[in-house]
Amino acid sequence: MKIGILQTGHAPDTLRDAYGDYIRIFQDFLSGQDFDFEGWSVVDGDLPESVHDADGWLITGSRHGVYEDHAWIPPLEDFIRDAITRKVPMVGVCFGHQIIAQALGGKVEKFGGGWAVGRQVYDFGGTEIALNAWHQDQVTELPPGATVVASNDFCAYAAIAYGDRALTVQPHPEFDTNFMEGLIKTRGRGVVPDDRLDSALNALPHPTANQTLADQFADFFRQERTK
Repeated sequence: MKIGILQTGHAPDTLRDAYGDYIRIFQDFLSGQDFDFEGWSVVDGDLPESVHDADGWLITGSRHGVYEDHAWIPPLEDFIRDAITRKVPMVGVCFGHQIIAQALGGKVEKFGGGWAVGRQVYDFGGTEIALNAWHQDQVTELPPGATVVASNDFCAYAAIAYGDRALTVQPHPEFDTNFMEGLIKTRGRGVVPDDRLDSALNALPHPTANQTLADQFADFFRQERTK
């Protein structure tokens, strides 16, 4: 099965040598799942010609806001709607979570509660799952037909399902402890309040369930769908 990775931002320069850009990071995250991959740097204007260029799509995170005026965002929203209509499965993470919601009629905005950074615990249908987060924006109104899969007190719509068409999450299951520490130290100070960065640093030794989400994404891509 071929998974197309739609890159909507770039990893920080200071981390790229060690981890690669987001396309590579997601390839590593989903390694061992027997997928083939191809990446498109949508943020640089490279969008697939057809939603059938891959068997499933994953939209990455980004430093950009989905509501910002960038030339590449409207074509990406059209692509999302086309994939949904043609039943090509999609997974979205952080920005990907938000842009799918916006493309399908939801609302995304800067959250009044500020930033979520580092290890957060979410309720996935009665099961607590800890994942790393890095966001100020979040989905504040659900699109029609969307179902909430996970939430916590800070983020009401932390994971959303759109039937068997799309599955999206606000946190970053692809960010391991070392990458998270690098983000905090290179991109956080002066942007995110110091107390939240300090709390995130203190939480780094505690585990996150990244592999659980990798398996969930893989199962979602592979599931049988009605034609």
